[in-house]
Amino acid sequence: MTAAARATIFDLDDTLLDTQHLWPQVCAAFAARHGHRWRSEDTLALHGNGAWASYVAALCADAVTPEEVIEACTGAMTGEVDAGHVRALPGAVDLVLEAARHGLIGIATASPRRFVHAALDRLGLAARLHTVVCGEDVTRAKPAPDAYVRAAYELGVQPSDCLAVEDSPSGIRSAVTAGMRVLAIPRNGTELPAHIAHLTTAQARSAVHALPTLTCMLTPDIAARAGGQGLPS
Repeated sequence: MTAAARATIFDLDDTLLDTQHLWPQVCAAFAARHGHRWRSEDTLALHGNGAWASYVAALCADAVTPEEVIEACTGAMTGEVDAGHVRALPGAVDLVLEAARHGLIGIATASPRRFVHAALDRLGLAARLHTVVCGEDVTRAKPAPDAYVRAAYELGVQPSDCLAVEDSPSGIRSAVTAGMRVLAIPRNGTELPAHIAHLTTAQARSAVHALPTLTCMLTPDIAARAGGQGLPS
């Protein structure tokens, strides 16, 4: 029998926020100022990479520190928020509101705090959240479990009582290692690698399609019935 989750912890970028192109653009502009010509593989390397600042610093031949990368790119991304360029993915706000109907909700992200809170305030979601764990709050980034473990601790629940909502293989590994069930919403509906897909409890093509599955996983009687029948994908 599958018990319903008592709390939902969301990843942020590419799970709730449509920042798929913005972060690479900002990081590419920073790297260009230090002599690096951005490549498509650099964009791919940023996806779900909790050590993104170290990656960008290395592209700059270590002429800058990760802290300098974070400071500059966070400022640029916060400017994108202020300009109205950072938006929620379709259906993402509905997911958060639905999760709030059933229990505690939080954020576990590798993104910098200044950007995270600016984005959440802009979208009107900040007041709905019971905890927000950002990149500065943990020593080890995803795929290490630290961000999800800390979020569960701050919510006052066991990780096994939490549902994580994630888009990236790195984030999925992080949540599963923390002991959570995972509702995966792969970016752009892409297919997860087999060794990652089998770690998830359920998957959906988009936040819009994920809503009924989220409800099932957070509703005790539905979750119990689904324990022997599987969950909708």
